[in-house]
Amino acid sequence: MKRNTVVERVTKETDIRVELNLDGTGAADLDTGIPFFDHMLEQIARHGLIDLNIRAKGDLEIDAHHTVEDVGICIGEALHDAIGDKAGIMRYGHAYVPLDEALSRVVLDLSGRPGLEYHVNFPKERVGDFDVDLFKEFFQAVCNHGRITLHIDALRGANNHHIIETVFKAFGRALRQAVSKDPRQPGIPSTKGAL
Repeated sequence: MKRNTVVERVTKETDIRVELNLDGTGAADLDTGIPFFDHMLEQIARHGLIDLNIRAKGDLEIDAHHTVEDVGICIGEALHDAIGDKAGIMRYGHAYVPLDEALSRVVLDLSGRPGLEYHVNFPKERVGDFDVDLFKEFFQAVCNHGRITLHIDALRGANNHHIIETVFKAFGRALRQAVSKDPRQPGIPSTKGAL
């Protein structure tokens, strides 16, 4: 069973295409028009062993908000579609990732119920010219459209770049674990029989 998909979203604010393969090698071909965001998305691909191809055109002359949020929507929809009925997957994933002084933990459940607990404090409002508040918008969109329960905790850190990179790497690692095949559980990993 192939676990790949293509999602397209066109609005008055953005034009986005996401190709995603859950059983990839971590290859990433990304162009959102926001280099720092592309760098973070590459962490999801590389550490999640997910092939990710994203083309996004947005109203960056206003700001990055619509582009970042809509890419999150498309990634969430792509994950939901590629995972399918969730039969035979691990369902849960978690990861701790350090980067120098920073340490973050991500725990997720492919539960079918969207929910985000986001506990990330930044010492500054920006990384370069990127507004760090947009990362919460991104993960909220991924949760809502991927129907994922997601807990993100930046446990420590003094450098914005390091903090957010640990979050994205940990998300990739946790997702990789959750979508992995469970050889002992061929059915739906729930007592309800559905997720």
